[in-house]
Amino acid sequence: MKSLTSLCAFVGAVFLASVSLAAQQNATFVDLVSQPRWQMESSQTVNINGVRQWGGEPAVDREYGVKAVEIRTYREGKKSAQAVVEEAPDPSSAYGLFTFYQNETMTPAKGMTLAVVAPEQGYLARGTAFVRVLRPAKMSDKDFHALLLSIGGASPSAQTMALLPPPLPLKGIVPGSEKYVLGPLAASRALSFFRTDLVGFQQGAELQAATYQIEGQRVNFFLIGYPTLQIANSRYRALTHLLGVNQGSGSGSLYGKLKGTYLLMVQNAPSLAVAGKLMDRLSVSQELSWNEPAPGKPIAVQMVHLILGNILLVLVLIAMAVVTGILFFIAQRLAARWFPQSQWAHGYEDSIIRLNLK
Repeated sequence: MKSLTSLCAFVGAVFLASVSLAAQQNATFVDLVSQPRWQMESSQTVNINGVRQWGGEPAVDREYGVKAVEIRTYREGKKSAQAVVEEAPDPSSAYGLFTFYQNETMTPAKGMTLAVVAPEQGYLARGTAFVRVLRPAKMSDKDFHALLLSIGGASPSAQTMALLPPPLPLKGIVPGSEKYVLGPLAASRALSFFRTDLVGFQQGAELQAATYQIEGQRVNFFLIGYPTLQIANSRYRALTHLLGVNQGSGSGSLYGKLKGTYLLMVQNAPSLAVAGKLMDRLSVSQELSWNEPAPGKPIAVQMVHLILGNILLVLVLIAMAVVTGILFFIAQRLAARWFPQSQWAHGYEDSIIRLNLK
């Protein structure tokens, strides 16, 4: 009897444990604290000169390819906020605008990529758009962060990130000091401490720059890319001659080296050895690749269409030759009927001079 009681107690314990486990597996947890969901309420397009009121420079924005500005209004309940969207021609230009306007005093948005926060604004780079999110008065940091997430998401798409310039080495970099410039005006504004007029933007140069903290000293690093090796060699010789690259030491010195079509330069490094270590952090490799799908139909279908198009062209040329020959024959017959004395009617038979020499 005692054994039977123990067995029943054991079975009951197993049953209760299984019920408890099943309840845990089927339990649904509901997050009672939902994040604000901001929705776009309206938008309007304004002239690019309007960016001045938010601290922008229209001439610089035009240099990055921006032609118009869109003002978007977002609403969440009784609260509203505005965002200034500048559409650039490609993701790298939008990223360049983002780096141009960011500075070391801004704070990276928590859990977000390519997003920084200032006291009155937040900056986002998303796809081909550079976005300024205007912070409403008395809005908390938490609510403003939720607004940034609602507008731009946590990060750009992987496809967009692949189209951006390669990141500079992160060790020792001063946050907010990164710059990516595509023209002389933006370069002169963002890098006034460097002779940007010698970079050669008119030859297709692209410049990346950042400030590093090395051995207690601020060092400026530049990476300049050129379309061809010949242009890179020419610009490197010009910079070496005019700026004295690798010819000085100490404060204000400029060190550099050429890696393929990329020119690496370090300013204010305490020694050539320190500059060399910084430049060696960046490995440059060049390869030919197609990272964009072929436009339109698959390449095999395009090749078939090309072959069929060539065959059709040959057939059209043959048809035109036949039609021209028929028209020529008809024209000669009509000329013989209506103008029997004309040279066209008799062809070239009467024009041939025959010399019957014996």
